[in-house]
Amino acid sequence: MKRRIVVTGMGIITPLSCDVDECWKQILECKSGIHDIQLFDTSDIKVKIGGDVYDWQYGETSADAKRIDRYSQFAMVSAADAMDSSGWKLDADGRVAFDDPKDSSRFGVVLGSGIGGMTTIYDQMSRLIEKGPGRVSPLTIPKLMLNAGGGNLAIQYGLRGPNYSVATACASAANAIGNSMYLIRDNVCDQLITGGSEAAMTRMALAAFANMRALSKNENPETASCPFDSKRDGFVFSEGAGIVVVEELEAARARGATIYGEIAGFGTSCDAGHITSPDGEGKGAAQAMQAALDDAEINADQVDYINAHGTSTPLGDKAETQAIKSVFGESAKSVSISSTKSQLGHSLGATGGIELILCIKAIQESIVPPTANLTDPDPECDLDYTPLKPKERDINYAMSNSFGFGGHNASVIVKKFVD
Repeated sequence: MKRRIVVTGMGIITPLSCDVDECWKQILECKSGIHDIQLFDTSDIKVKIGGDVYDWQYGETSADAKRIDRYSQFAMVSAADAMDSSGWKLDADGRVAFDDPKDSSRFGVVLGSGIGGMTTIYDQMSRLIEKGPGRVSPLTIPKLMLNAGGGNLAIQYGLRGPNYSVATACASAANAIGNSMYLIRDNVCDQLITGGSEAAMTRMALAAFANMRALSKNENPETASCPFDSKRDGFVFSEGAGIVVVEELEAARARGATIYGEIAGFGTSCDAGHITSPDGEGKGAAQAMQAALDDAEINADQVDYINAHGTSTPLGDKAETQAIKSVFGESAKSVSISSTKSQLGHSLGATGGIELILCIKAIQESIVPPTANLTDPDPECDLDYTPLKPKERDINYAMSNSFGFGGHNASVIVKKFVD
């Protein structure tokens, strides 16, 4: 029998809110976290809107923030919220107070990020050009490396189990969660901190995405992200983190943890086609969704809600629609679907973690969140994408889709926990 994996803690950072319940509340109210970018000057860049978390500070002093990159900061703060909600007892140094020190080797970290320390790369390259090599920070490498987020989390909490980072572009967090599921099922770990963090919001990244014509040209922040709508013209660049604590069920029970949901299945694949464009028929996405269903040992018609990848790109939304139809068949018309990127934008490698948390909230409250700005549905995107307002529905199984550059596809299925 498979070891069951449950979610016992959740932490979130988004441009809408950095509190799970408040973010969910604003999602249901169809509020937008997209605005004119505040982190830096955009006057000479084609795109000027995004989901930067500008009114946010790490640590008590500026010195605290200088030691780790912004993406690691996001991971640390959202993980702290997840650990707090998970009820882990910490010692005076903030480390997990294990009853037996050997238990620390059973608690790991698998963190997803598509880019990692982009802010450090940009800042230190600018310093190199403007001030010379002698002024490049000695902390540059330990800040920018993709595994820094997971390493910092392990140091903070004294976790000696498996620790590595996953980089599959926009599927990174979903793949990290799936890998964590495998580690627990294979009895390598009992607990993991997992999910994703991304803070690539820099002048360089914004200009690069804009110049490759991946971003929406809509200058209205609140309506620019419009997944599955006929007027969609690109995604809206964002940043954030979604971190969960996952545990083997009996271990969670033994310490009296609150259980928010259960990870039931995971599937992953690669299009093996184009480095940035999805397969036109969504074949790779369909393969990942079917693999997740098979892993969960359920039929497609048992899924009540899909949090779609839904980035608001002309090709991507159409391909995902085709993929859902091919996997779900007749039940494609009855499953509720939405894209919360319509309100949060696209935070790249962090989205799978954020959207898994929103799936859990949807299950807990029996509410399908809306797809904002869906006023003129694309005829080729003709499924129930829950336009403009939430819908009450009993949700037993929810699927979260994440697809990324490189042709990476990942689907995670979470279900209502039944003891």
